[in-house]
Amino acid sequence: MAQKIRRVLIVGGGSAGWMTAAYLTKALEANVEVMLIESPNISTIGVGEATFSTIKVFFDFLGLDERDWMPKCNATYKLCVKFVNWNAERQAFHHPFQRYEVVDGFNVAEWWLKLKRKKEAFDYSCFHTPALCDAKRSPKYMDGQVYEEKVQEYFLPQHAYRKNVLADLKIQYPYAYHFNASLLANYLREYAVPRGVKHILDDVLNIKLAEDGSISHITTKDHGDLASDLFIDCTGFRGMLINKTLGEPFVSFGDSLLCDRAVAMQIPKDIAKDGINPYTTATALSAGWVWNIPLYGRDGTGYVYSSSFLSQEEAEKEFRQHLGTVSDDRQPLHIKMRIGRNRNSWVKNCVAIGLSSGFVEPLESTGIFFIQHGIEELIHYFPNKKFDEETIKSYNKSIADCIDGIRDFLVLHYHASNRLDTPFWKATKEDILVPEALTERMKLWSTRLPSNRTINPQYHGFELFSYITMLLGLGYQPSNSLPILNHLQDRNARAAFRRLKQKTVHLCKTLPSQYEYLSTMYA
Repeated sequence: MAQKIRRVLIVGGGSAGWMTAAYLTKALEANVEVMLIESPNISTIGVGEATFSTIKVFFDFLGLDERDWMPKCNATYKLCVKFVNWNAERQAFHHPFQRYEVVDGFNVAEWWLKLKRKKEAFDYSCFHTPALCDAKRSPKYMDGQVYEEKVQEYFLPQHAYRKNVLADLKIQYPYAYHFNASLLANYLREYAVPRGVKHILDDVLNIKLAEDGSISHITTKDHGDLASDLFIDCTGFRGMLINKTLGEPFVSFGDSLLCDRAVAMQIPKDIAKDGINPYTTATALSAGWVWNIPLYGRDGTGYVYSSSFLSQEEAEKEFRQHLGTVSDDRQPLHIKMRIGRNRNSWVKNCVAIGLSSGFVEPLESTGIFFIQHGIEELIHYFPNKKFDEETIKSYNKSIADCIDGIRDFLVLHYHASNRLDTPFWKATKEDILVPEALTERMKLWSTRLPSNRTINPQYHGFELFSYITMLLGLGYQPSNSLPILNHLQDRNARAAFRRLKQKTVHLCKTLPSQYEYLSTMYA
């Protein structure tokens, strides 16, 4: 009988390291020694400040209350991503955390094509979220009750802290979070260390292999040799263990996703005067796009661009022009991004989590999601000292399917857009490699909207409503509505649109502003 894993050593801190440490110490209880080593001389990137709604599963499992962790991380609520200038018409649209209503077997996006295409923007017709964002509403009332009745029970104490798993989640939470990534890492360290995680501040000098090619131990500057049964690589884009030591090849997505650089800044904000937007903004520029993430007291912003079309200096100049005078005294952080994934994220006795495993550009806030998914799958496939090859193979397939699925979804953002006004935007139509499966799907989607039968069936975090929302917003719309709708009465659909509008008006009137809700919570 194979022996149990007795020690796990996490190499690297930041969001990936401390999310992993916190989760493992809770999931494995006291049966495994968890250690985390991070260098006091290496800073983390610290700009992964937006999430999507499944992050609630992570916080719930740890038993963390918003009223405790959010003020300590300058966190705010996120109801959607607002896309600006992504289509030729420069018509903004919202990608919310909200599923479409279904009427007589067909979602309201299908009915919108038939009844309202020429009359009203699809996002304002089909969702509450855009109007809530315009009004800067909070997703919660002052008593803490969430506005979406369908999921209210999942926010009650008796339900909220159950152990859920991403791939099994059946509901759609109506919001996600923005937070200061460095403060979140600190918060999770303060959670994990009292629960038994051994924290070591030291530099890794060398990594030694055993005869079978697995990692034997790491050699540190001040703590000597540290051995472990299982090693977790959280060293970011460096991939110190998985790539540099074990030699696992990295599969680049550069031929499909062109953006490989970012320049970021932090902008102070007078939230009492200006309020707090409850959404991430993604604004398209000449060779990429700019994120704006409103935190409590400042905005995080950055230009994600392609170095094939802009130099670092040109990108910073365009970014500052976009921001205006608020950027005049701001110091930029220039980041080189490694876009793609490892061929395998688990090799021998080493598992890569976070940027060391894989990364696509931050367009849909998937960085934190990749960490969460990698951790959950590791617990699902947690090994003994035998390190069964079939277990490792299944884990690697799950991780690869997820990252590849999100790659395809992001390729759709560019390839389906009808923008052609700069060399970059032309290249996203003419020069990029569109994965074969996505090419086939897009041929179908040019004639009819996606359905649950035609989107990527492998778990990657995005549902049907996301695909439809992006295609409609980008201008990739079928010319006609579903023929079957011409055989149905439309009175129920018209009534559903009226109810959506009425509820939206009611929510905008009764929900507090995000600033009002959070300032009360923070006080």
